[in-house]
Order: sequence, then C-alpha cells, then structure tokens
Amino acid sequence: QAQLAESGGGLVQPGGSLRLSCAASGFTASEFPMYWFRQAPGKGLEWVGYILRDDATRFTDAVQGRFTISRDKYENTVFLQMNNVKPEDTAVYYCARDSAGILRGQGTQVTVSS
Repeated sequence: QAQLAESGGGLVQPGGSLRLSCAASGFTASEFPMYWFRQAPGKGLEWVGYILRDDATRFTDAVQGRFTISRDKYENTVFLQMNNVKPEDTAVYYCARDSAGILRGQGTQVTVSS
C-alpha cells in the first residue's frame, strides 16, 4: 500500500529556512513525478512544485527562486527546501504522488511568523 509521510514543519521567522521531508513507502518514489502542495487556513489546496523522474523541477511563481525540491533515492524520500520564507508561506504542506494531490500524506504545518 502506497503511503507518504511528511515531516520537518514548524515555526520559522521570516527570511529563515526550513527543510521538509516526504518519506514514501509501498512504492519507489524515484519512479514517479512527486509533487508538493500546501493549504493555507481557509484556502484550497495549492500546487507548490514538482520533481520529475529525471530530477527536473518546476515551481509556482510564488516560490520560484526560494524553494527547491530534491530526492534521496536510497532513503526513498523527497525534500522541499524552503529558503527566505515569508508569512504567506504559512500553510500545511503535503507531498503527493499525483498532480491532483489525491494520494498525499497527512501534512506538516509550517508557520512563518516573527
């Protein structure tokens, strides 16, 4: 059974950095494009970025240049590195195996506040 588990969230000050992890089980994450989404309070699910099988990445304009996605194929884990975070990055962050975010984990809360 395919499962995803996000971790690494927390409270961070504006301008700070945070690295989120997404541990996959029940399938080999490197064989799939992997996606990151977020959901801010009172808002819908927003696509953040993805990493393809060839490790190419793409991001929404709101995080372009600040966030990166990488993989550790041996740990079957995908990472979201968040740099120069802003208060508007506050959200629950999810990783997913599909572009609609249907197969995703339980999420990890990121709060950006001074």
